[in-house]
Amino acid sequence: MTGFEIAGASSADMETIRGWADEEGWNPGESDRFAFAVADPEGFLVGRLDGEPVASISAVRYGTGFGFIGLYIARPAFRGKGYGIRLWRAGMARLDGRLVGLDGVVEQQENYRKSGFRRAWNNLRMEGVPLGDDTGAGAGVEIVDAASLPFGLLAAYDRRFFPERRDAFLSAWTGLPGRTALAAVRDGRIEGLGVIRPCSSAHRVGPLYAADARVAAVLLRRLARHAAGGPVSLDVPDANPEAVELFTALGLVPTFEAARMYTGPAPEVALSELFGVTSLELG
Repeated sequence: MTGFEIAGASSADMETIRGWADEEGWNPGESDRFAFAVADPEGFLVGRLDGEPVASISAVRYGTGFGFIGLYIARPAFRGKGYGIRLWRAGMARLDGRLVGLDGVVEQQENYRKSGFRRAWNNLRMEGVPLGDDTGAGAGVEIVDAASLPFGLLAAYDRRFFPERRDAFLSAWTGLPGRTALAAVRDGRIEGLGVIRPCSSAHRVGPLYAADARVAAVLLRRLARHAAGGPVSLDVPDANPEAVELFTALGLVPTFEAARMYTGPAPEVALSELFGVTSLELG
């Protein structure tokens, strides 16, 4: 291990890590790193060998009791040499004492189980051009620019789907240039929220929250307008079978799979209204 050091990621490192994630086929968002940085500025680690970045991990703290592992990548030429596991241990140490979640790719799930993680559900990446028109959300439901709503309402709504508050991250995630965030509102209440962002290939939607499948379908179709006729993708929890059924009916097909795993009991969130998770990298 001579010459191997672990340190916090710089802005340049974050762009490098995005490229690595792209090579892995994860289709990262073009500007995700800017929202990641405000979630937990010290939560991104890089392993360097003789000064060259060779591995990465994110170990992001939320509130006082939750953490999320992501972006765990070792460059192919440096796998099997112990660098990745040293970085893994550093990331997990940073989250010691917290409930920790991650989204594990199929080939790594057994390793995560050995580290104490247990599967809660699978996230299926579903991709395609949604069929149908973008009407029919239900009586009294209005689709609005999420930025037109008080941010406190958005943050409180997001909290129903995530174990801790994440206001700084949510503000950046919904408001970065090039993104579109739409909310479904009925009688002053938020009944849905969706964000679409440009990525290396298909535009990705996440989160997608909705009171029911009708609202989810309309939000997805409205968001898909911003993909210029190209495909969109979203990571759908199979713990909400209505979501999988809906997007299959809209013509989307599964292209990727990752297991949502936790080191303890899965947090209580509104799974029946969770149609697409925010990010496989940060939860």
